[in-house]
Amino acid sequence: MDNTRLLALLCCAGLLFAAASAQAQEVVKIGFASPLTGPQGHYGKDNQNGAQMAIDELNARGVKIGGAAVKFELLAEDDQADPKTGTVVAQKLVDSGIKAMVGHFNSGVTIPASKIYADAGIPQLSVSTNVMYTRQKFKTTFRVMADDDKQGAALGRYAAETLKLKRFAVIDDRTAYGQGLADSFTNTVLAAKAQVGKRQFTTDKAVDFRSIITLIRSERPDAVFFGGYDAQAGPMVRQMRELGLNVPLLGGETINTAKFIELAGPAAEGNTASTPGAALEKRPGGNAFAKRYRERFKQDIGLYAPYFYDSVMVIAAAMELAGSTAPDKVLPVLHKVRHAGVTADIAFDDTGELQQALLSIFKVQQGKWVLQ
Repeated sequence: MDNTRLLALLCCAGLLFAAASAQAQEVVKIGFASPLTGPQGHYGKDNQNGAQMAIDELNARGVKIGGAAVKFELLAEDDQADPKTGTVVAQKLVDSGIKAMVGHFNSGVTIPASKIYADAGIPQLSVSTNVMYTRQKFKTTFRVMADDDKQGAALGRYAAETLKLKRFAVIDDRTAYGQGLADSFTNTVLAAKAQVGKRQFTTDKAVDFRSIITLIRSERPDAVFFGGYDAQAGPMVRQMRELGLNVPLLGGETINTAKFIELAGPAAEGNTASTPGAALEKRPGGNAFAKRYRERFKQDIGLYAPYFYDSVMVIAAAMELAGSTAPDKVLPVLHKVRHAGVTADIAFDDTGELQQALLSIFKVQQGKWVLQ
């Protein structure tokens, strides 16, 4: 056999080996959706950053499932914080062959989208906190933080028992998240014999709250609770100060952001937010995660990136334990996974809720959110 023919055979063998190796490495598609544009786009990009960090770390580690090497891929979609868009996005991701889903972000989007994942038998891990997400009793739904009932109750008890506040004004933005959190907070402070004025409503796109503030100012509340997002909470508290309503603003985790402080300016000082999770600096690996995030994205964590990071890592852990990437094999294993995440020691109960859902209270002090 001449050298030219031998070289050709060796090249063919090399190409065949490379093709076989590439074919042997399964690509595992993980779906992701959040608002990536619009007023809530900063939440979505932070969420995506956290999920992508997990994907890249898993691939760098060289994960094997059932003895075979796999490569994880994040399929990201912009649901625009809109329920109709969310369901379209959900079907697109299902049709793309995702094995699991992290998202959506807004409860009002997550709840209708969850049926699409349930019908396809695809596990869905979400930060959405409205209680109806898991109460639909789909076998595919898992929540990686405490729900609105737990969070609203914790903030309500803190306001009534620790801060000793007696009169509250309550505003919500009419989203599933805002209403659910406001309901739980209201029920808790009423049970503590506090007073709540007439419930006020706005939207998740409003920026002028002067008429509402004028109404509630006459009720002389000790604090204002707002169930909604930082894009509204920042201007709201600034306008409260402009109109002479110098009482604290209380809210959920969606105002516990750098964006709220930026939008509120000096009026951010002294306001309080609950968060359905542990403070990152209190968790093993939390500070290291924050450092990696800052080095990679040249910014601080917005809020939810660690939860999306944990969600992807939990999915990968379940796949490794199942020895399969098939959703029907992974689903039952998700109830058995015990994962020491950067947000919590993650283990789910039969309904898809965390067995130990942590809660924290933060306050703006000297321009920063500080754990209380």
